[in-house]
Amino acid sequence: MEEIRIAIACELTPAKTFIPIIKKLKELEIEGKLNWKKSKIFGLTHGSGAYELIKPYCYQTFSIGEGRGGGKVKRNNLELASLIAKDSIKALSALSGKKIDLLITCGNAGDVRKSITAAKFLRIPVIHIEQDVYNPIETIAYSNLITVPQEKYNDFLKNKYLINENNIKNIRGYPMAKYVNEYINSKKSISKEELIEKYGFSDFILVVLGGDLKNSDLKNLINAIEKANFPTLIAPYRFKKELIENLVNSPKLKVLDEYVELLTLVKSATLMIYGAGMGMTIEAGVLETPSIKIAGFHEKHGSVDLANELNIPILEINQISKFLNIFNKSGIEIINNKSNNVKIDSEMEINVTKPDGKKLLENSQISIEKIIELINNFDLKNPPKNNGFKSMKAIWNQRAKYR
Repeated sequence: MEEIRIAIACELTPAKTFIPIIKKLKELEIEGKLNWKKSKIFGLTHGSGAYELIKPYCYQTFSIGEGRGGGKVKRNNLELASLIAKDSIKALSALSGKKIDLLITCGNAGDVRKSITAAKFLRIPVIHIEQDVYNPIETIAYSNLITVPQEKYNDFLKNKYLINENNIKNIRGYPMAKYVNEYINSKKSISKEELIEKYGFSDFILVVLGGDLKNSDLKNLINAIEKANFPTLIAPYRFKKELIENLVNSPKLKVLDEYVELLTLVKSATLMIYGAGMGMTIEAGVLETPSIKIAGFHEKHGSVDLANELNIPILEINQISKFLNIFNKSGIEIINNKSNNVKIDSEMEINVTKPDGKKLLENSQISIEKIIELINNFDLKNPPKNNGFKSMKAIWNQRAKYR
């Protein structure tokens, strides 16, 4: 095969998943180890952060919309439907006329829904990289192959979503872990000295406010954080900076811009508290940052499974408040003492130490190789039949629990 044209659809975290895959694919392509001589990558991105991140790795890049996370302008159903329709047209326009051979999607956001819908209309086969099997986008039912990060999720997709086992491929890890490791070891990473110069302290708590939180959680969470009486950086991420600043009373808390380079801050933090999903959990694990994951409203979630595997405590906000009250008195000794369990109430003890991310990193390399193998051996002319409407309805019913 002379040339293959691959489209990828991604928000910010999935973009970090795709980059090591593309880099390895290009490396093997130069070595002549793939079933084509040249590949052209077309990026379909959601959000300016994803666009800027993935653009250097793509032949052409198209924006198909912006994320609409918590804390942004609230829209009624009619406005939201109108925006989704417009973004779907953007995805259709981006894919049309490019002679795309294969679409690859990742994650569980709107870019996946719109891109797969457009690909179905244009009869482009799809490989979907699924990381949170409990709350996927319903249109992955129309993917020809769906990858999962661990074998234990195979039965869940088969039984819960009616996905044929021939459509499920276990890749044994998370490609994004490799991206995180390479970035933190690159020249792009900010040094500890630069951080001290910028923020005025070397030890700090990093708080990341992501998609696992609601507006109604914020006041109690900020109050809990202030109990630590410790230098703290808050990354609003899914929320407006001004909204968070209005809740802060302590001079020790600094609210960052909505989108900042977080990896260096994660690596340098004394403690991270985050209300986010798979991306932040992978970053905490690879960078081995002592962390607490906020329970949020996703009780069953792929990132919850991974946090448990990495021994990252998952706490309700009132439990975090109790922990930080103890942290205020004992300081970073709690973090440094691996054998020091902290009793936060009559029923719970926790140990906040560095997670062991070595296995996570090793498995990421395996997952990258397995995805490239799937792409390389994918039958473009006669792809596996997708699972269709019954599967989509089963996923839709499951997603209703997360609304």
